[in-house]
Amino acid sequence: MTKYDNNFTDQLREHLSIVDVVSRRVPLVKKGQNYWGCCPFHNEKTPSFAVNEDKGFFHCFGCGKSGDIISFTMESEHVDFKTAISELADMAGLKLPEYKPKSQQQIDAEESYISITMAAAKLYAEKLFTPDGAHALEYIRGRGFSDEMIKKYGIGYAPKNNLIANMFANTKQDKLIATGLCRRGEFGMYDFFRDKLMFPIFNARGQIVAFSGRSLDGSEPKYINTTDTEMFHKRQTLFGFNFARENIHRANRAIIVEGQIDAIQMQCNGFGETVAPLGTALTEDHIAIICKANRNIIFCFDGDNAGQKAAARACGIVLPFLRDNSDVRFAFVTGGKDPDEILRKSGRAEMEKIINNAVPLVDFLWNIANKNFLIKTPSGRTQAEKFLKQNTDKIQDNLLKYEYERDYKNRRYKEWRNYNNQTDLSNIDVPEIDNVIKNTLVFIVNKYPELAERYGDFISRFKLNFDMIQKDINLDFNSAEKYLVSLKLQKYIESLEKQKRDLMVNSLSGKNDVHEEIRRIDEELIRMHEKFDLLV
Repeated sequence: MTKYDNNFTDQLREHLSIVDVVSRRVPLVKKGQNYWGCCPFHNEKTPSFAVNEDKGFFHCFGCGKSGDIISFTMESEHVDFKTAISELADMAGLKLPEYKPKSQQQIDAEESYISITMAAAKLYAEKLFTPDGAHALEYIRGRGFSDEMIKKYGIGYAPKNNLIANMFANTKQDKLIATGLCRRGEFGMYDFFRDKLMFPIFNARGQIVAFSGRSLDGSEPKYINTTDTEMFHKRQTLFGFNFARENIHRANRAIIVEGQIDAIQMQCNGFGETVAPLGTALTEDHIAIICKANRNIIFCFDGDNAGQKAAARACGIVLPFLRDNSDVRFAFVTGGKDPDEILRKSGRAEMEKIINNAVPLVDFLWNIANKNFLIKTPSGRTQAEKFLKQNTDKIQDNLLKYEYERDYKNRRYKEWRNYNNQTDLSNIDVPEIDNVIKNTLVFIVNKYPELAERYGDFISRFKLNFDMIQKDINLDFNSAEKYLVSLKLQKYIESLEKQKRDLMVNSLSGKNDVHEEIRRIDEELIRMHEKFDLLV
């Protein structure tokens, strides 16, 4: 069998949730830490087929079969390894490379890469505690980093001279260049990182594959990262994920912040489930990696315009990954601060408040629609409605998508209709109704927003509080609509009878000749009573 590139198969495992892959063929139900279903490889009536999303592994306690997404696809689809990889690549939206047997030269190159980056990280770490790195050490300690934190995360200092180029002078230049640590210039090799505070970047297996360097003299850009290499792709790497993976499992959520210092401070102050992108906007690859670990995500951004835009973009990216077991929220740090500053100045409790007050995605998207469009106007409401539909259409779980649409339809009725009726209702008498009718109307509006839209002009006249919590009433959709039509007819009949009484009073006082008007009302009453009798 052809030997395939481990990097790509690992990439597939990082991008695809085994629950998503298996559930295409096997209905799964979550119980405890596992998902359970009837084994597709032997006949059974009682589910003994377990899927663990965190480990990316399935096992049948009946027939003993077990494996990952690749072996499951091979077994369930009855295809060979190459076909399974191809199908999974399509599912992940990844381009399938042309595979060739990995040569010894490739294996040696990868080992050389890791040995150079690990050795470079050691040199940087040592330099931080020398006179050359004194200003870098002072800076990082000033940011609240203890020596223990510095050691754990391998933080170091790249001096102004060509430390790496000189230390690896006897190493082939192409190998150094392949790591991104050095470049070839007119006068020979030179270091890419100079006078930088250095943060090693680990892959999921805990190997150092790249670096992020922070400027210390105030120059821009503030951070520079290793350019993409064979072993490192910025769009597919989350800073701190190697440390956070187990904590994400235990906390049953992931927190995403904007930078590596924020991520480290969060991890060291009780939020071990925190990760950060590397100086780039979030990508689908980042979200895929997180969702494979856990679909409960809190995005924690600055509260300024840039942070709001970043959150809106993250919202659009995460929507296709939502499932019925997802809990996605958005937290904002206001006042020009970031998580690092909050933790240093106000402590963990204050950060906990910010995280606990995170806004659910369904509310965040609704708030964007109300903020970005002029909903006081018909055209603004139309644009906002289109915006909501464009985003809910991204949800791939059809039942979840329906619930989002239903929720927004309900909100549109309760919140946006006020703009249509606030002027018109001022001179209209509010019909009298008892508490039973009030409760029934509130139930119908919340249960069947389609009916609320259809009979909105009538229901809105009662000026009810539709946020009241109501017990379930035994009314299906058709019965609820019949109730509304009956009530509407009843109230119309009551208004006609009141008009008739008023006219008769006027007639007795001799003010006007109202006989013709009374006759017309009588005819209308006969017609309405006939309609009402048909409904009862």
